[in-house]
Amino acid sequence: MRTVLETYGGEGGRWLDDIPQLVAACESRLGVRVTGVVPRLGYNLVLWAEAAGGAPAVLKLSVREAESRAELDALTVYAGATAVRVLACWAERGALLLERAIPGTPLGDLESDDRRAMEAVATIAHELWVDAPELLPRAPRVEGWARGFERLRRRFAGGTGPLPAALVERAEALFRELLASAPPPVLLHGDLHYGNVLAAERRPWLAIDPKGVLGEPAFDAGYLLANPSRHLVAGPTPPRRVLADRVALLPDALGLDRGRVVAYAFAQSMLSAWWSVEDHGAGWEQAVSVAEWLTEHL
Repeated sequence: MRTVLETYGGEGGRWLDDIPQLVAACESRLGVRVTGVVPRLGYNLVLWAEAAGGAPAVLKLSVREAESRAELDALTVYAGATAVRVLACWAERGALLLERAIPGTPLGDLESDDRRAMEAVATIAHELWVDAPELLPRAPRVEGWARGFERLRRRFAGGTGPLPAALVERAEALFRELLASAPPPVLLHGDLHYGNVLAAERRPWLAIDPKGVLGEPAFDAGYLLANPSRHLVAGPTPPRRVLADRVALLPDALGLDRGRVVAYAFAQSMLSAWWSVEDHGAGWEQAVSVAEWLTEHL
């Protein structure tokens, strides 16, 4: 799991070394049997499993307890309404036993038309934005994520490294303006895109992998708007045209202010570019391209 090593360094290496023991301990503690590895792994280890009675489940193991707890908090609030259910957990070890969505095909694999895919996400997005006062003392917040630019400045002695200075400065300014004028925060998904929306039997779509961040809904919508899925960057339609269609469709479908959604999308694209530099030292170019295209709609 190269991504784990690049992102978490020695901490990630120790976690990887401990995986066999951790999986065995989870099987014993949570009463689950692991049957395989879920493909497309990234920052976590996700395993196919059978819960008590043979019910299909997913065992998700995270490097950091805090990130796993934020996801657990979000899923607990959602209570299975529009996201997968929590069947059991071992919070201190970053382990979540989750409902397995059946058939569980990601929206991005099922729907090749970007407009229809956006409309599908819009049917559940507003259900993911809920008041959660119990999370206020401990949940991550959008403003904390935005402070990532402070790390960028420290890393490059006040500069912006490989990232275009003008775009970074505009993103910093937009985050300041948006956060200063934001309404009271609600629970957001935090990583809403086509890969985190799965086809299911008990309802058409279920969300997975929420980050449990607190902020305004326009932040989540902005992330979805700018997410550089294959529909945006590798489909038959030019990316600028796809993005323009998203800008015209998504805010109205969700009843959100278009200017705020686009502004968040731009700022997040540059923040994502920095995260790529920070975690991997590369791979930031695509996010910068999306930000450049979004300037046409600011």
